[in-house]
Amino acid sequence: MKKVFIALGIVVFCLIALTGAGAYWLDRSLNAPKEHDKAETYIVIEKGSTPSQIVAKLTTEGILESSTPTLVYLKTFGNPEGLKAGDYKFPSPISPIQALAILAKGQERVMRIVIPEGFTRFDIAKRLAEWNVNRPEGSSMPPVDVEQKRILSLMDDTSLIKDIAPEAKNLEGYMYPSTYDLDPSSTPEKIISTMVGQFRKVWKPEWTAKAKSMDRTSHEIVTIASLIETETGVPAERPIVAGVIYNRLSKGIPLGIDQTAVYIAKMENRWDGTINRSDLDSTSPYNTRKYAGIPPGPISSVSESSIEAALNPATSDYLYYVRNVQLNDGSHWFYSSAAEFEKGKAEYQRWLEKERQEKRASEANTR
Repeated sequence: MKKVFIALGIVVFCLIALTGAGAYWLDRSLNAPKEHDKAETYIVIEKGSTPSQIVAKLTTEGILESSTPTLVYLKTFGNPEGLKAGDYKFPSPISPIQALAILAKGQERVMRIVIPEGFTRFDIAKRLAEWNVNRPEGSSMPPVDVEQKRILSLMDDTSLIKDIAPEAKNLEGYMYPSTYDLDPSSTPEKIISTMVGQFRKVWKPEWTAKAKSMDRTSHEIVTIASLIETETGVPAERPIVAGVIYNRLSKGIPLGIDQTAVYIAKMENRWDGTINRSDLDSTSPYNTRKYAGIPPGPISSVSESSIEAALNPATSDYLYYVRNVQLNDGSHWFYSSAAEFEKGKAEYQRWLEKERQEKRASEANTR
């Protein structure tokens, strides 16, 4: 009998040892990260795929080192039915456990388009045209410039904003700047609709009432917001810039915003990256150097903070501002008198000339 107990003990010990070794092997295999070269490639898991087929595909694609530990885990401890079909990107390195977690969440292929604050409809049309023409599905598309013109024409349809801005001639200012994750099959038409839809989500009904109380239309507020957007990227000083704009409007002083000259050049398809004298002398109603008042419409996309600033300008007697070259962080100095402004402007011009000289010297040294 004693020998039987000893034999049983040995068997139990071996089973425990084997179980421990198996658990150690499984844990180590499941948590070991693996490098692979498919991090930027979508791995498509078709609907109806079985867990074995999914694991086999990941192994064939090099995401998993071996299918065995993953299958053992799924059948013993995991939830095989919880793996979802979809289009997946697996980062590298990645462990089997991490891969299974991604499969359990599900993932659809997305197309990311970034529309920065201050982009004009011309900039947006170019970005959408480049995407549409250069994607694999767009191999039969026309050249980018042709597609850009087509997309621009789509932006002349203002039916989506008629209730907010019935006087708008196009969608400038009403395509909200943001990062959009979209279905890859999205068309420029759908993307434009999505951007306008986002603007409508941001625009608050009370803003329409606030504009009316200021004796302004919503379209005028969006136009003023676009001027603020192009003048400063510092959210904290946008209400101050708004105050300057309203002060100049009340006194009948031309706004003198150079970005309107840039916009004119873009409208006339002659923007070359430099504001020329001909731009500043343009007879376009958008020329805020020549004409007092606000332009006929927005000159860029607008952020929520710029709209808020247009509706809630800071109270001051400022009429001028110029870039703060001491901080050089995009902020400005603000002035009430022309004499003070001229001093600040002179300092800015000296700084600007120094920057140009340093740039020319740097370019000469790299030749």
